[in-house]
Amino acid sequence: MNTLSQLPIPLLDWYRDNARDLPWRREVTAYRVWVSEIMLQQTRVAAVLGYFARFMEAFPTVETLAQAPEEQLMKLWQGLGYYSRARNLQKAARQVMEDFGGVFPSEYGQLRSLAGVGEYTAAAIASIAYGLPVPAVDGNLLRVTARILGDDTDITTGKGKKHFTALLQEVMPLDQPGRFNQAMMDLGATVCLPNGAPLCGSCPAQDFCTAHQTGRTGELPKRPAKKPRRVELRRVYFFSRQGKLALRQRPARGLLAGLWEYPNVLESEPDPLPGWGLAGAEPVFAGTGKHIFTHVEWQMTALRCELEDETLPAGWVWADRAERQGRYAIPSAFAPFQALVEEV
Repeated sequence: MNTLSQLPIPLLDWYRDNARDLPWRREVTAYRVWVSEIMLQQTRVAAVLGYFARFMEAFPTVETLAQAPEEQLMKLWQGLGYYSRARNLQKAARQVMEDFGGVFPSEYGQLRSLAGVGEYTAAAIASIAYGLPVPAVDGNLLRVTARILGDDTDITTGKGKKHFTALLQEVMPLDQPGRFNQAMMDLGATVCLPNGAPLCGSCPAQDFCTAHQTGRTGELPKRPAKKPRRVELRRVYFFSRQGKLALRQRPARGLLAGLWEYPNVLESEPDPLPGWGLAGAEPVFAGTGKHIFTHVEWQMTALRCELEDETLPAGWVWADRAERQGRYAIPSAFAPFQALVEEV
């Protein structure tokens, strides 16, 4: 008997007593599983809970999501980050309506055809909502499997993921694939931790986990060293007038695509005020802040300026507090300056 084949029974017993109480598990539908899995990409469960509840209230069905105004969708997503996920959700919802008659597809291949649905998400929906025996291989499953087996295969490569997927496929219980995947997710998230020492004393696999027995939990799983994050020094301008702040919309593609932002430029760029038609303005220093994205870090200097003229560059808008809170989707990158914004 290989090491991994010993896992299913103790894992499912452990899950019975330790499963996280999550709203998408209380009422399981393909739609709810899909939305939750997209929200959970690159995002902690605790941060998703409130968003999921509000999203389900606003868009309880795939049809309501397909028909939603994009402005409402992006506002609901504000602060969750990785905004292309929200756009792909709506694109996929429209695919479901147009290509599948409004019924969420139940085959793995059909799920993969939806915008923004990769191998992991399709497997999660297929196994949890439809009981198909497909391993949902994310970072948690890769980490748990690599440690149990003491396997040095690089988990970040396509070849490595296929390797671990095949191993999990062999031991996945055919009658409980969804529970098995969710149990592995929970084990990786709460016990076999990615950062810091895993809680091996609470693990159902401790008696046969190779990494635990050989003292290699800190070495596994194997992955290449991360490249250093690029740092951008930026100037952010807070132009105000009569209780309103100036906003502009970001380009439709790229980082924070289509969201509204406070005008900003790289520190290395020349003074932008003449080009904006605001040459007479006199911004003053108003603080510093930073925001970390996956591959880039913004180190920002805030400049505040009260404008006498209401004329703004083309495409910019004046937004009062109610509009900033309820209408315009402003990314959390500017959260370090919330106190400054609240003064207006």
